[in-house]
Amino acid sequence: MTQYVSRLGSRLAAPSRPSRLKFAGSRKPRRIAMLSVHTSPLHQPGTGDAGGMNVYIVELAKRLAAINIEVEIFTRATTGGLDPLVELAPGVLVRHVDAGPYEGLAKEELPAQLCAFTHGVMQAWAGHRPGYYDLVHSHYWLSGHVGWLAAERWGVPLVHAMHTMAKVKNASLAEGDTPEPAARVIGETQIVRAADRLIANTDEEADELVRHYEADPGKVAVVHPGVNLDRFRPSDGRAAARARLGLPPDAFIPLFAGRIQPLKAPDILLRAAAVLLEQDPSLRSRMIVPIVGGPSGSGLAKPEGLQKLAARLGIADVVRFHPPVGQDRLADWFRAASVLVMPSYSESFGLVAIEAQAAGTPVVAAAVGGLPVAVRDGQTGFLVPGHDPAAYAHALRRFLDHPHLVDSMGAAAAHHARSFGWDTAASATADVYTAAMHEYRRHVRSHHG
Repeated sequence: MTQYVSRLGSRLAAPSRPSRLKFAGSRKPRRIAMLSVHTSPLHQPGTGDAGGMNVYIVELAKRLAAINIEVEIFTRATTGGLDPLVELAPGVLVRHVDAGPYEGLAKEELPAQLCAFTHGVMQAWAGHRPGYYDLVHSHYWLSGHVGWLAAERWGVPLVHAMHTMAKVKNASLAEGDTPEPAARVIGETQIVRAADRLIANTDEEADELVRHYEADPGKVAVVHPGVNLDRFRPSDGRAAARARLGLPPDAFIPLFAGRIQPLKAPDILLRAAAVLLEQDPSLRSRMIVPIVGGPSGSGLAKPEGLQKLAARLGIADVVRFHPPVGQDRLADWFRAASVLVMPSYSESFGLVAIEAQAAGTPVVAAAVGGLPVAVRDGQTGFLVPGHDPAAYAHALRRFLDHPHLVDSMGAAAAHHARSFGWDTAASATADVYTAAMHEYRRHVRSHHG
């Protein structure tokens, strides 16, 4: 396979960055195949391997369909009896591919099922006329491998989005977390070389692709993910959201929402809460710390770890654990919170931070990955360098000492988040597709001319 890649590596001349003017006359795709091997767009985000990427794929696909680009999303069937084809929205189909046992497969075991998955994708394609798909857009490295083979077979360009990168994750591991395997690093390196375009969430991610994976800078396009501004908005405010969730109107509520695993570092929030209570025991009667999400990744090994930590820290009475919730309910949790806390060790973008801000809630986040783009330090929240719980406690203390910050920063946060609509993201993504197709056709013509 490595030889195959090295042959492919030189396939494309380095294209220039996509520009609207240059490709104004080019045709945008009519129909694309989107690949999401390890997580279905129909799954509940916040549990298992479902998270921001699921939301990203669903929202992007719907908005692409709205601008007349049909999307077919291929994903692995994880339960029996699923319809092979499900309409997610007008112009968006989800195809369930049988590859390996339905349940009980960890993400780490999925590389062994990629051949079966590729076979399923090829079977679906075989039923169509030639040229049915104009382009392949793969998400995460597992899908990238299938996408690379599909794009080669179909004679169309491959656009790939990493979402997260093994080398970046391994460079900033949480204590006790498991490093990403070498096979993933090799796989990602191959995909970076084979893809016609790489979509990065932020300028920093684009730089990381070049620095860690030697990506051709001309192939990398930066498109910020969006947020569903109809769902995540201040709506009827904090008090009403708290009433719906049965939370006290005047409590200080620092919220964690996301998958419970060392990478996301919910333990930092618990330790910071313990520091705050030590500094001011009277807080005990007016602070609630909700943890909304389910165990995932290496967190599955110790699903009760956080509950045990809360008990050890002596704060079990102020911490409330809630299973993952649907998007509308999640929006209410964001509205109800005084502040969202995101102490992640690595975050390619941090969609949750934008969603919370869109709902009118400030954010205290780690200064890692895309979070400095998502959060405006000192305006819509605070960025914390490092992972010292005392530093997080200090940031939270500012909201306690100056309660007006919750509302003033919350208003600034909602305003900031409005620039991250999905329509903008879909339009920019369509430009990347058009540029990739233009470049691909030009390359094919030059070779057959």
